Amino acid sequence: MVLSPKVYQFLVGVFASLGSVLFGYDLGVIAEVIACDTFKAFFHDPSPTRTGIVVSFFTGGAFCGAGLAGPIADKFGRRWTIVIGSIIYLLGGALQTGAQNLEYLWSGRWLAGVGVGFLVMIIPVYQSEIAHPSIRGKITALQQFMLGIGAFVAGWVSYGTYIGLNTTAQWRVPLGLQMVPAVGLGALIFLFPESPRWLLDHGYPEEGLKTLARLHANGDETDAWVRAEYDQIQESITFEHEHEAKSYIELFTSRSSFRRLLIACTLQASIQMTGVSAIQYYSVKIYGQIGISGSNALKYQAINNIIGLLGEACCVLFIDKLGRRRPLISGNLVNMVCFLIACVLVAEFPPGSTHNNSASWGFIIMTWLYNFSFSATCGPLSWIIPAEIFDTRTRSKGVSIATMTSFAFNTLIGQVTDIAMTNIGYKYYFLFIICNFTNALFFYLFLPETARLPLEEMNYLFTNAPWLVARYDKEAYRAHYAEDIERRALEIEQKGAAIGRHDEEAKTG
Repeated sequence: MVLSPKVYQFLVGVFASLGSVLFGYDLGVIAEVIACDTFKAFFHDPSPTRTGIVVSFFTGGAFCGAGLAGPIADKFGRRWTIVIGSIIYLLGGALQTGAQNLEYLWSGRWLAGVGVGFLVMIIPVYQSEIAHPSIRGKITALQQFMLGIGAFVAGWVSYGTYIGLNTTAQWRVPLGLQMVPAVGLGALIFLFPESPRWLLDHGYPEEGLKTLARLHANGDETDAWVRAEYDQIQESITFEHEHEAKSYIELFTSRSSFRRLLIACTLQASIQMTGVSAIQYYSVKIYGQIGISGSNALKYQAINNIIGLLGEACCVLFIDKLGRRRPLISGNLVNMVCFLIACVLVAEFPPGSTHNNSASWGFIIMTWLYNFSFSATCGPLSWIIPAEIFDTRTRSKGVSIATMTSFAFNTLIGQVTDIAMTNIGYKYYFLFIICNFTNALFFYLFLPETARLPLEEMNYLFTNAPWLVARYDKEAYRAHYAEDIERRALEIEQKGAAIGRHDEEAKTG
């Protein structure tokens, strides 16, 4: 059976997203690891600062990995970058699983973080470059969906080992299992196509055309739509080589490129300031704020992961219909309300001073509602938007810097949260209430709609659209590249038909 092109693109995107499973699994499993009694006993009851390093070294390594991945992806291609990230992650996973002291564990955490930095930076870039514009959001949203799959698996593995084991296997088994997806991803990625845009940008036109045909026409290189997209990409790349930013420095000096970089970096920073990392890394302690015990906290967090998956599935299904602006703005506002209610509950019903079950359940439901909102909107869009707004020459560089920004803020939250929860308790939530509101305001004012636009149209959009886009008609700053592809395809079909008629007439004449 021959798969339709869009189904094939989707399945390639699913496989590439195994790298996101690794990140999601770590986000979900580390809360259980640092909460285990056997972990605390084995490492001699580490202080909050040393425990924070276990968390933040991973994201610190990911910061470095994302930075290295940009130039490597440009030089060696998207698939080789995925292989390198998988190998580094495997080395880190092995060190964590066999750790004999905290320093040993820290080194494994840092290496695994470097590998994840490679993968979560390059995967949405790869997905966006192979996808048809009409389903690009759906395919790049798989990054967050598969991250949710990783968190879901981690949640239930964590719960099972937490209540079922009482040796160091309680935390070594969850850490060891993280290596399984990395083996499959690194070993099999070359069965799938390289990015056609990378091939065309690096002087491989025949391979680029063949890959476009494989992705969009079941290998038919004469397909009119394939030829039209090939011509449009070639023209766009030629223009980029002559006029657009080519280096990291030019990302900051080119007005159009800097505007895109600012939006991408602000978006990635804003995601961490929604409070999601604080909940993921320290779920046990945060649930403890309302008097919920460790094992029950892990159980509720595992249920929370299922709810997150439902939200991410909704995003995959509907994001190309709803666009980018409205879901991102509304998601931040819902997040703000959830944190506000959770903050009031903890302030009014402090743990130990009351046995108000309704307050406890109210807190749990708010964390669940928050997770659904985040997973359906902000989380997936933090990968979708940066991967689609840059041009071919700067995409890896721009997404690399944006991903570094994400991990820098992630590291900050991972290091600060435990200390903040210990010293100021629920007042720490004020930060996330304010930031979710300012996030929504920023994107309402400055983020243009990019849904369903070809990647080659982004230069025109960010060059011509006003910086304040809140009340402007988006049709006023569109170049209609999608319609241009259809027009080119029709012309190619008509030309082919005319040649066919001419040949037929020559034969009969």
